[in-house]
Amino acid sequence: MSTTLTVPVTLAEYQSCPATVLLRRAGGKWPGLILALLRDRPYGFNELDRAVEGLSRRVLTRTLRTLERDGLVGRTVGEGRSPRVEYALTELGRSLQAQLTALALWAVEHDGEIREAQERFDATP
Repeated sequence: MSTTLTVPVTLAEYQSCPATVLLRRAGGKWPGLILALLRDRPYGFNELDRAVEGLSRRVLTRTLRTLERDGLVGRTVGEGRSPRVEYALTELGRSLQAQLTALALWAVEHDGEIREAQERFDATP
């Protein structure tokens, strides 16, 4: 795998790049939060629904399906008349979690610097 960009970068290359695809997917509004919640333990669908304010059930369902399709989250259906559906990180999801945690820690560590840069930029005529 090459880490060198060919210039100019074509739209097709950009759109098909695994890093671009992953960053779009994990960097969306909800996937990172869902992955962070699942880091510690499996969650039932209703638990996830209650755990995130402002996330509709429809969007939660779509987000979970996408994460499942990508192999980051596994879905288990329990036994019984009213089976409990549970979501958990897969091994692939766990391997991504370390990278997402590092990115989150970087963001927290540099938040002040980023805000200062934004204020300077916004104050420039």
